[in-house]
Amino acid sequence: MRIAKNQGIAGHVANTGEVLNIRNAYSHPLFYKGIDEITGFKTRNILCFPIRKDTDVIGVAQLCNKKNGLYFDVLDEEVAMVFSAYCGISIMHSLVYRKIQEAQARNQLINELMMYHMKVGDEDVELLLACPNSHNTSNFSNFTFSPRSLPWEEMACYTFLMFTDLELDVLFNIRRETLARFILFVEKGYRDTPYHNWRHAFCTVHFAFLLIKNLDLIKQGFITPLESLALMVSCVCHDLDHRGTTNSFQTQSGTVLANLYSSEGSIMERHHFAQAVCMLNTEGCNILDGIPREQYTKCLDLIRDLILATDLASHFRVFEEQQKLLVEFQKHKEDQRRLLLCLFMTACDLSDQTKHWSVARQTADLIYKEFFTQGDMEKTMGSSPVESMDRDKAYIPSLQIQFLDNIVIPLYGLISELFPEAECLVKAAKLNREGWTTADALFSTQWDRGGHELLSNPELDEQVMAKLKQHSGMPSCK
Repeated sequence: MRIAKNQGIAGHVANTGEVLNIRNAYSHPLFYKGIDEITGFKTRNILCFPIRKDTDVIGVAQLCNKKNGLYFDVLDEEVAMVFSAYCGISIMHSLVYRKIQEAQARNQLINELMMYHMKVGDEDVELLLACPNSHNTSNFSNFTFSPRSLPWEEMACYTFLMFTDLELDVLFNIRRETLARFILFVEKGYRDTPYHNWRHAFCTVHFAFLLIKNLDLIKQGFITPLESLALMVSCVCHDLDHRGTTNSFQTQSGTVLANLYSSEGSIMERHHFAQAVCMLNTEGCNILDGIPREQYTKCLDLIRDLILATDLASHFRVFEEQQKLLVEFQKHKEDQRRLLLCLFMTACDLSDQTKHWSVARQTADLIYKEFFTQGDMEKTMGSSPVESMDRDKAYIPSLQIQFLDNIVIPLYGLISELFPEAECLVKAAKLNREGWTTADALFSTQWDRGGHELLSNPELDEQVMAKLKQHSGMPSCK
């Protein structure tokens, strides 16, 4: 239960710092009867007093219904104030201890990261800047293009070219050497997990590039140039140092990350943002260094919000508000643009679902490798993993159809309603849903051979593609 600081008896004590000794609760104007009505409790009298740190009120304690007496007296008030002093000391000690724990956890995390990551040498930066390859890939700027088809070693160059193609280096005074070093550092900030790795980050930032470019978002005034920079940086950094496990696993396992961020929620996403800031603070990597302080702060705040938006729990909280953008989207309103950017961020993160069936199937293969590895770890810890994490129970076609129906298709459907030129995205997602419906037939007959292993069965792609060929191929955007 939350009580506003300026409301009720506790709120009055918090604001004034005065003791309230109320002999008849129901006759007092500040008393709220609603809780008694809900719980069936009968409040007769109240002694409410502040808990202080020096002269500041840091809490309020409230006693109800004195035993063996009609009401609280002066002696009770004196005892309460002594107790208040001990409470204040205990709370402050607890807060100090919490800060010490956080500092120790951060130190442990930093040591872990230092062991894992290597420095980016000047020669690496020079090689990227002097790359002789034009990287002129056909259809690179088309929504149907899959960045997973590009060689791993070329992804840093393509990322550099996407930033420069949007002229972000010119608009925000980003030195080419700084941009190159930043990208190379970010690449090294990703672990070698099956799915949440540098390639996934590249796919995510590529989709942001497609949105900005193909929907003409800046020129049409849907987002500002600064917001486009924040979106690109957020996408490339959004899963930094991902360990291939979920937020719930971090909490359940009591990891260092859980100790740092569990009280705020979105554990991994807050860690990804912290790592993004760490990258920007690394010498020679701060691509935001050339913008004015006010814009710098605004950009960092937006990067934080966008990375946090990749937590699907956050997406569910704001999706209803995002749907209201269909009724009236006012470009000059920053809060509405931020809702749109969060929608784009989720779309970028899930963009594999809008590609060819083979990409969607490959993505599922990688994701379930991570899921089942986590599920195996949970079993060794004595826990029962959820169905999607349990290799013995997960029925992948059904899970994928549910994912597409509940999240993916509504997400890209909303984007296509806002931007009709992006209709191919929701059509592609629906086509992949049909692919999983077709895949269900093979899974149902060969389930005994193992669910995950069937994703690598050539017969699966043959059956699905034969069915999908009845359509006119993948949807294309104008």
